[in-house]
Amino acid sequence: MDKNKKLQKQRKRRSNHVRNSLKGTDGHPRLCVQRSLKHFAAQLVDDSKGHTVVSASTHSKDVKSAVSQGGNCDAAAAVGKAIAEKAIAAGITQVKMDRGHNRYHGRVKAFADAAREAGLQF
Repeated sequence: MDKNKKLQKQRKRRSNHVRNSLKGTDGHPRLCVQRSLKHFAAQLVDDSKGHTVVSASTHSKDVKSAVSQGGNCDAAAAVGKAIAEKAIAAGITQVKMDRGHNRYHGRVKAFADAAREAGLQF
């Protein structure tokens, strides 16, 4: 089997394993994390209605001006702080963390810690 196909299959299996235990609701939306080599993004998803409540990424103007690069821990922390502020403004304080196929370390951990410090509860 091709190496990339094998990695893609493992990532899909891991993300399904994480998402099967999480379902976002009105009171507790799902906090999805998407990371790439150059950027970091997150969004709050209400699965019962099927729409995104709040989103933030290193592409957005407020975060882009605060960080020099989009693919490091500082940028992830800035996204975590930004999404926590937007969620609290929307009246959401408790969320369910959906890390997808990403391991909980590095940028994902920095993002989660910054969101907790800004007021979100996981």
